[in-house]
Order: sequence, then structure tokens, then C-alpha cells
Amino acid sequence: MTPKIAIVILNWNGVNYLQKFLPSVVENSDYPGTKIWVIDNGSTDRSIKLLMESFPGVQLVCLDKNYGFTGGYNLGLKQIVADYYVILNSDIEVTPNWIEPIIGEFEKNPLLAAAAPKLLSYSEREKFEYAGASGGFIDHLGYPFCRGRIISNTETDNGQYNSPLSVFWASGACMFVRASVFHEMGGFDEAFFAHMEEIDLCWRMKNAGYMVFCFPQSTVYHVGGGTLPNNNPRKIYLNYRNNLLLLYKNLPKRRLYYVLFLRFFLDMSSAFIFLLQRKFSFSLSVLKAYKDFIAMRRKCKTDRTKVKWHPEIFKKSIVVGFFLLGRKTFSDYE
Repeated sequence: MTPKIAIVILNWNGVNYLQKFLPSVVENSDYPGTKIWVIDNGSTDRSIKLLMESFPGVQLVCLDKNYGFTGGYNLGLKQIVADYYVILNSDIEVTPNWIEPIIGEFEKNPLLAAAAPKLLSYSEREKFEYAGASGGFIDHLGYPFCRGRIISNTETDNGQYNSPLSVFWASGACMFVRASVFHEMGGFDEAFFAHMEEIDLCWRMKNAGYMVFCFPQSTVYHVGGGTLPNNNPRKIYLNYRNNLLLLYKNLPKRRLYYVLFLRFFLDMSSAFIFLLQRKFSFSLSVLKAYKDFIAMRRKCKTDRTKVKWHPEIFKKSIVVGFFLLGRKTFSDYE
């Protein structure tokens, strides 16, 4: 029986990205049982008009306002019936046969809940892309990194990370998800709004006994930073706040307060460095992230009897390795 696959793009005022990248999705997604959907997050630009006039074969779900990445997908996916969702950013160019290798693995392994292709940079096509590279990991202090990207350093793709691998998280930029497990987990945590929600979802999946993989036989090209660029104070705020929420929700109790204690000093050091660099809005973003985390954590419902330590959590610190020891590639930590 042919599985139903829904490629689902969340859009908010992204008419230019849709115009540029949606043709590659349409052209390269003729895999049997596949439909392309756009969930529109209350756009006020020409997105809807473009879709209706130029892409009549694309299905459309219209939301009344911007619910963020988490809310937009949660609301939209409730209206889409499929066996597998492919959560896809609007700023991604896909390649021929990008669907087949990953769906084939899902069909063979009922415990596979989420998977990612290899993400390369759209502008520097020989390099890995920051948001996912060749599979996501996390260190014991909660810093995410990738096979192909450590902190800010993205490696050149020479085929060194082409092997399929069990990873800790699949990038939300292009994430294949078993629909039944997505709904079993309650979807994305809407408290996150945007950023790191995919790591939280994958962590919860792994705690429930499911698997997350990267399959580099499938390749896509990602622009990155399309909605919030890396130098945006709002992005700084969301990254710090959501990282704290991620740790609070998913760490075992015996490690939680030790990690949060260390992270407080590391994050306040970052805020001080931003201050020295006269990036006052960045420094304030870190402080606001802590203030809001303290308020939000009281509402987090976490069953710590279900949280687990996983082998994909690196015991080494990538912050120490990167800044003090000069270890800037994934292979330096293997």
C-alpha cells in the first residue's frame, strides 16, 4: 500500500521565497502518494494570490494570524491527513530523488519517528548549512551542534559525513516525521513559538523509545535566517530562552540543576561580552530570556520519570572545545 506523504511548507509573508523555491519542490516531488501543502500563517503580502494563480496543484490551509512555527504547524497539520509529514522551510531548494531514500527507511523501520536529509548552504553550495548540516547533536550543557557545523564554523562537504547515522535531532528546516508519532507527542511545544522546538520534539520522541536519523543520501539546499537573521535581538532572545526551556523539560533531575547552574554563568558571560561589544540589545535579550524562562518554567508539565540520557548527547563541551582547544570540526569530537 502506497503511503500518503504531505510536504508541508509554513509561510508568513514569504511570497518571494515561494516564488523562488516552490517550483523546485513541485518539480522534484512526484513520488507516489505525495501532495504539497502550504500552511499560511496569516500573511498580508501576495502569498495567497501567488499560490492560487501560479500553483493551483498546491493545497492550502489558511490561518487567521501568525501562530509562529510551533502553533502554525500544530494547527495546520491537524487538517492534513497523511502517513508522513515533510516539514519544509520555504527557503529550501530540493533536489531530484530527495524523498525516496528517507521514506524507504521509514517503511522499513516502524520505530523511526523523524529523519533529516543533508542540509547544504544555498549560497555556498559546497558547504554544510548551519541549521542542520548532516544531523543534529547536543552536548551535556545543552548546546546544539551538527555533524558538519560546530558553533559558528560550517565545514566543507567532502563526503566525510555521508553515512546514515542515528542523531539527536532532525532540523526543522527539513524534517520528515511519522505523522502518528507527531500527534502522539502532541506536536511541537507552542511555548517555544520558534527555535529549538524540533530539538524538544526529537528529545521527547527518543524518550518514548523512537529513533531519529539523518540520511545524507537525500540532499537539500537551505538559505537560512530567512525569517529572523542571526543578528536579530529577537532571535538571540528565543535561542537563549528556548534552550533553557529545552533543558528544564528534558533533563533528568539528577543533572538538571547542575547544568542550569553552569549555564547561568556561561550565559551571563555572553551577556557581558555583548555589553563590551556595545551590542546592548543582545545583552538585554539574554537577561529577558532568563526572566521569561523563570516565569514560564512553572507552567512546564514535565514527567521526569520518562526523561532519559541518550548516547547522542556528547559528554564533551563544544564551547570549551571550540573556544579553548580549537576543535572546530565534528570529527574533532569523535
